[in-house]
Amino acid sequence: MMTPMRTVSEHQAIVLANTDVLGQVDVPLLDALGQCLASDIVAPWPLPSFDNSSMDGYAVISADVADASEANPRALRVIADAAAGSSGHLEVVSGTAVRIMTGAPIPSGADAVVPIEATNGGIADVLVREAVTSGSYVRWAGEDVTAGSVVMRAGTVVTERSLAVLASVGRASVPVFRRPRVVVISTGDELVEPGTVLSHGRIIDSNGVMLTACAREAGAVAHRAPLVRDQEDEVRAALDLAAADADIIVTSGGVSMGAYDTMKAVLSRTGEVEFARVAMHPGMPQGTGLVRFSGGRHVRIVTLPGNPVSSFISFELFVRPLIRAMMGFTEGSRPGERARSDEAFDSPVAKQQYVRAVLSRASDGSRRVRPVGGQGSHVVGGLAQADCLVVVPVGVGRVEVGSEVEVIDLTRR
Repeated sequence: MMTPMRTVSEHQAIVLANTDVLGQVDVPLLDALGQCLASDIVAPWPLPSFDNSSMDGYAVISADVADASEANPRALRVIADAAAGSSGHLEVVSGTAVRIMTGAPIPSGADAVVPIEATNGGIADVLVREAVTSGSYVRWAGEDVTAGSVVMRAGTVVTERSLAVLASVGRASVPVFRRPRVVVISTGDELVEPGTVLSHGRIIDSNGVMLTACAREAGAVAHRAPLVRDQEDEVRAALDLAAADADIIVTSGGVSMGAYDTMKAVLSRTGEVEFARVAMHPGMPQGTGLVRFSGGRHVRIVTLPGNPVSSFISFELFVRPLIRAMMGFTEGSRPGERARSDEAFDSPVAKQQYVRAVLSRASDGSRRVRPVGGQGSHVVGGLAQADCLVVVPVGVGRVEVGSEVEVIDLTRR
């Protein structure tokens, strides 16, 4: 009797079960982009760290120019210049001003800046033609960040925007959760390397290239292992070699029910890899487990079907969330959204289908989606054109024109 198929969510839970966040490492700021902070970052000083001017102009005592106007300009004596980066002590007293540049320290005694556009631009003396109040065009120390405050919390994703505050509080490096090391193994006597002139019966290993790229896009440090033939000793040797350095081994092919599904045959004997049929299309045959290899290392392994589209969608649903979880992300899957279908199409009622499609926006602002290319599990041309997946749940046999559907946007992280 054949075991009932498990749902996609059930298999996702099994793949992610007992997943630990990897240890933290200290990395240079730019290398932290896109990673999760492993600890809070505290500001050792305020931001700004000193009172400074937000405009090119003149640092003044606001009371001296409280009644200044075009018709009644106020004359002040310019006693010095203050450029950005200057560190000398300057003091403004009543009746005087300091010509100041954006970012320069505010002289003691001054409490406002008059923009140069509101003056005659004088060098020895200046005519102020506009009143300012205390604090005008001044960036006060600590108005952005106070000393001792947490500027970024552990678990926060480092973005190009947050790099600015990390640098501003003096960090040249930050602690992040380590990127998983992923090794991708493709198996099959029919496979040849990219760049090879094809002979009859041979297939280019597009899966190995694609899955390695997928793992890198997800944030992992990934590389593609040499091709492995359908020989048990070669499969075992390839797995042992990969396990020496991998946190995750991802395999492609050899996990169905055929006579030459060698990967499944080898891993089944360990008793630690579970193979199952998942109610999804494409990508029904799946496997996952934690295997002990030579040297005593326990390594997580995820086995994916060999058809390219099946392999890609399986990676998206099962491996990508695993990589993200190991990096400390609380949400490993891409965010979904709703759209309306521009075409009608059928779907297998007993399986959750993932339809390659293209997203667009209609003139009324609504999101629209259109299936693209053939929907066979081998059709890589259609996969290349697609920028999203339409999710058709179990029990739905047909999607009509105008139907609202769930969409996974493949362009969103």
